[in-house]
Amino acid sequence: MKQGASLQLKLGQKLKLAPQLRQAIALLQLNRIELRQTIREALDTNPMLERSEEAPGDSDEQTEEFDGDLEVDYGDDYGFDDLPEGYSVTSGPAPNYDEFISDRADESLQQHLLWQVNLAGFSETDEAIARAIIYALDEEGYLQDDLSTLRASLAPEYLVSTEEVAAVLERVQHFEPIGVASRSVGESLLVQLKAMPSSTPALGLACHLVERHLEELGKQDIRAMVRATGMGESEIQAALAVIRRCNPHPCSRFGRDDENYIVPDVYIHPSEEGWRVTLNPDNDPGLQLNGMYMKLAKQARGEDKKYLRNRLQEARWLISGLEMRNQTLQAVTRAIVERQHEFFSMGESGLKPLLQREVAESIGVHESTVSRATTEKYAHTPRGVFELKFFFSVGIDTQDGQQIAATAVKARVRRLITEEPPGEPLSDQALAERLAEGGIKLARRTVAKYREQLGIPGSAQRRRAARLQTG
Repeated sequence: MKQGASLQLKLGQKLKLAPQLRQAIALLQLNRIELRQTIREALDTNPMLERSEEAPGDSDEQTEEFDGDLEVDYGDDYGFDDLPEGYSVTSGPAPNYDEFISDRADESLQQHLLWQVNLAGFSETDEAIARAIIYALDEEGYLQDDLSTLRASLAPEYLVSTEEVAAVLERVQHFEPIGVASRSVGESLLVQLKAMPSSTPALGLACHLVERHLEELGKQDIRAMVRATGMGESEIQAALAVIRRCNPHPCSRFGRDDENYIVPDVYIHPSEEGWRVTLNPDNDPGLQLNGMYMKLAKQARGEDKKYLRNRLQEARWLISGLEMRNQTLQAVTRAIVERQHEFFSMGESGLKPLLQREVAESIGVHESTVSRATTEKYAHTPRGVFELKFFFSVGIDTQDGQQIAATAVKARVRRLITEEPPGEPLSDQALAERLAEGGIKLARRTVAKYREQLGIPGSAQRRRAARLQTG
């Protein structure tokens, strides 16, 4: 018996992303290098696009329109996402980025640092100290003068102590590039290491090697480092991998083009109203529609008209997508700053529990949008340059019913170990007890997990290393 054909009607829901929104989402997830390449390719292939010599949007040609709609097949559907509404990239007068810098592409190290001084919110005296430090740097960005010499150079206009100079120097060393104004390669490496997230594996051992075994590091003498520290070879290799992420000459990029160097996407700096978020001016590529090709498109016929209309639509979508990217990036960063403002004055101990979902709900976007906006996007802060994802952390309940960020707890663990008496390291149980005294109750195994994530060896290994140092 033959099986007859049957006709079935199936109902379902399907969300299809508008081409413009799809492109905006694709632009949002690009890092700075990828975005620059995308814009460069668009300028090379689309005659409707050109660099603007005036602010985007000032050109009258951009208001011209075509009749009819352009239909483009963008393939299958995608997961629905959203972008924030009601956010504008311009929020009051922006800092004068050109006060010290005439050409950002060819700026000198001194210009780059003075620009950051302008954003750092220094007092008049501290700003004078910072400028004195910057003017004292050599061509490689190292500080040759000692603190007493710097202090004397400020007199008699500014009478400061060497402690005040040291405090400002520490802030300058966390300018971008991190490690600038160091007095040695070892100090520069150590500054860069300590600026890494505290959860970086093997970070504690890496700092120890730079502080105590720089000569062995320079020779790559792994056996000597194993003997001196009592660590295994695999642990030493893990620490070396962390150290290799640092740059012993962090200022070497100045005077040459280094596209792989991290440049902040946003700047977080103090103002009279609190902490302010400003986009890097380079985020705006200054694109506009080409007036000559706009006129040609209106006169063209047949295939030429279709080609130019397609390129016009692509150009408009790109310009719109870049604007939406900037709005989203600034909105997400503002929401982060509102919740993590204590970090900028207190450091990691001031971090609060924060999830991407909370930021998404506060600005009215999908959680995946926040993920895209914070991946490989970097913020310059008075405490250094951080990936935006750094500011997210799960919460841990305290004994008083409050919550504290796991990152802040790790910072406390690291501080307790740093301050432990020489030769008398604290066990994981002792660390748990010290934390409990401060209202943070954690199991010993959780403390051990955090310590391992910090790259800090156990108490027995720390005791052995201390004996080797004193012996």
